[in-house]
Amino acid sequence: MSKVWFITGCSRGFGPQIAKAALGAGDRVVAAARNKTDVAASLGGDSDQLLAVQLDVTQPAQARAAVAAAVARFGTIDILVNNAGYGHMGFFEETSEEEVAAQFQTNFFGQLHVTRAVLPVMRQARKGHIFNLSSLAGIRGSEFVSLYCSSKFALEGFSEALAREVGQFGIGVTILEPGPFRTDFLASTSLRVGAHAVADYDDRRAQVRASFEERNGRQPGDPVKLAQAIVRLANDAHPPLRFLAGSFACTTVDAKLKETRAELDRWRELSQSLDF
Repeated sequence: MSKVWFITGCSRGFGPQIAKAALGAGDRVVAAARNKTDVAASLGGDSDQLLAVQLDVTQPAQARAAVAAAVARFGTIDILVNNAGYGHMGFFEETSEEEVAAQFQTNFFGQLHVTRAVLPVMRQARKGHIFNLSSLAGIRGSEFVSLYCSSKFALEGFSEALAREVGQFGIGVTILEPGPFRTDFLASTSLRVGAHAVADYDDRRAQVRASFEERNGRQPGDPVKLAQAIVRLANDAHPPLRFLAGSFACTTVDAKLKETRAELDRWRELSQSLDF
């Protein structure tokens, strides 16, 4: 039986690729983007399988309206892919309060708004699957992307807790954790950079930005293969809570787990001495 997908951020990046993979599997897709014309440009016009909806995920009322339109058209939502987001670059000291708020409004609160709108539909049906697009940056903190990392770390905690809350209703949650994939993520259309330069960071800033620019368009991950993997996960009877995407992500997390275990063992005696 075909499924109904609700995918945010379908203007560019992973969104259109996930939508194409779902459509190719014979499923129906509600493709959400801040500008509906962007959806038509990448996926074509509305059809029996496709509905484009306008959605700025930072606006809860728009999330509710988009979900209502999806249910009115296709009757339900089986799979939610919270994909919308962007990366903010810059050392923390060089960011403003407004930039912090904007990063979290989209990457964290935006996903909460859409999830809150979709959950009643899934809970009533006693089934569903939520994919929250995190990142390798949600597992390992990196310099120059402190805002992006913190928004993804928050999303990881929310998703893990949500999985425990809604599993009783037959609703699954999977956290997607891609490493570097060859999308436009590092392009100027997707990234924002702090505008408040601090002189002490000048040399390191230039080095890090050059590194990012050098990697743009050369990332090892294939977005088409990731989209196909998500469709596979959506049809698996026992999907994972976390899914690392790409060999770079696997290698990096293996190293972090080793470091975490070593640190735990080093301080275990002191840690365990703190109980009454």
